[in-house]
Amino acid sequence: MSVAPKTPIANDPADAPWDRAAFEGRLRDQCRAYHDKHPFHRAMNEGRLTPEQIRGWTANRFHYQRTIPIKDAAILSNCPDHAVRRGWVRRILVHDGQRPGEGGIEAWLRLGEAVGLSREELLDERLVLPGVRSAADDYVRLARDEPWPVAVASSLTELFAPDLMAERIRAFERYYTWVPAWGMDYFRARLTQARVDSDEALELTLSRCTTRDLQERAVAALARKCRILWSLLDAIMAAHGAGVPDRVDPPRGGPS
Repeated sequence: MSVAPKTPIANDPADAPWDRAAFEGRLRDQCRAYHDKHPFHRAMNEGRLTPEQIRGWTANRFHYQRTIPIKDAAILSNCPDHAVRRGWVRRILVHDGQRPGEGGIEAWLRLGEAVGLSREELLDERLVLPGVRSAADDYVRLARDEPWPVAVASSLTELFAPDLMAERIRAFERYYTWVPAWGMDYFRARLTQARVDSDEALELTLSRCTTRDLQERAVAALARKCRILWSLLDAIMAAHGAGVPDRVDPPRGGPS
């Protein structure tokens, strides 16, 4: 005698989507693993980095900055909603600029010049470490492979960025006075731009990740992004040092 398959229980709590507040809370909990807690960043903010270490960080972080518009283009390529694409494409222009001499990448090039690097050194990537390339590639791969709302969630490290930027500006003004003020234009711009971007990404994540599966994948994507940022600093610290141990495991984020 055959047995009819069981009908799934629609309100099974194991499969039911989290409510909006619970979902947002799990996303925000990932701040526990944000790279502001990395020993290299702590050393930077405490004024313990040498000019050469600042230059090593700047050159390698520039490589990551260059991949951000590529990541955003990958999200656009997977998104069938023209209204979302119309809003998200703004991010590419914020980084690439609408004309030469504008945008976040240009601002990072000026930071490089401010700390003593040439544009050629930054643009030809002669100083970029293999571990940094791997971390940046992993971020682009995440954006290409995941459903677009999940990839959007990975950008929510922007929720935690304004506090880091404010602390970085204070540290540079206090300890790294050899860096001209105009070199920190990117950091100052992100104080407000990161809030605009994170508000947009958070609303998209909360409104478009409507199943438990998508919600869990969104939290996992944000956790993965935190690990990517942490591994990027691991590579920089291993190559350039920072007066701290060679490797420190990242703290765990909140529950997923």
